[in-house]
Amino acid sequence: MLNQVVLVGRLVSDPELRQTDEKRPVTTIRLAIQRPFKSGETNDYETDFINCTLWAGIAEATVEHCHKGAIIGVKARLQQKDYLQDGKKIFSYPEVIAEKISFISKGKEEKM
Repeated sequence: MLNQVVLVGRLVSDPELRQTDEKRPVTTIRLAIQRPFKSGETNDYETDFINCTLWAGIAEATVEHCHKGAIIGVKARLQQKDYLQDGKKIFSYPEVIAEKISFISKGKEEKM
């Protein structure tokens, strides 16, 4: 079985480090990823905005080294949670959980 996602895009905002109740570092980043083709309706390139969750050392390194506009590569997996609502099992949308980050460029504020 294989559960792997590879994304390359620009950070929409500066990542911010948080901690769980158990003091585990975490951040959520939002990547802007331009589609490789133009829309038939507007003749413009469309952009997808994908949220990714980063844990522990990956989260800390990304917060330290990346800023808004940075181009990064993300190797990740999809994770889906379920919960009970009125006795029925409900599934959430899949979440992108980063396993590896590649820093391609640092963004507008700093040059590599």
